[in-house]
Amino acid sequence: VQLQASGGGLVQAGGSLRLSCAASGRTFSSYALGWFRQAPGKEREFVCAITRGGGSTYYAASVKGRFTISRDNAENTVYLQMDTLKPEDTAVYYCAATPRGTYYYTAPNDYDYWGQGTQVTVSS
Repeated sequence: VQLQASGGGLVQAGGSLRLSCAASGRTFSSYALGWFRQAPGKEREFVCAITRGGGSTYYAASVKGRFTISRDNAENTVYLQMDTLKPEDTAVYYCAATPRGTYYYTAPNDYDYWGQGTQVTVSS
């Protein structure tokens, strides 16, 4: 599967952005999905994940209550709604997909496919 992330940009603290990640292929619903981010000089970190059918989600503590992951299997797209953004949310955001299991996954090594990343910058 190929992933294409979009929707990043510059926003003031307290604002919102919605990222999208469109996937190619006809087996999108077979993949668990996740969002990760990487700030300059830091390792890639888990943001959130969603199961194949979208029934279960999981969030990093730093974004829980502010970010929402969702998916539309008919449109082969996963979304990341980001509200109440903070300067520390500034990073390149990546979507990822894995065909393994029926759970959600939080480690980068769990994922086999990655999008190209989209920059999110939150100004103070």
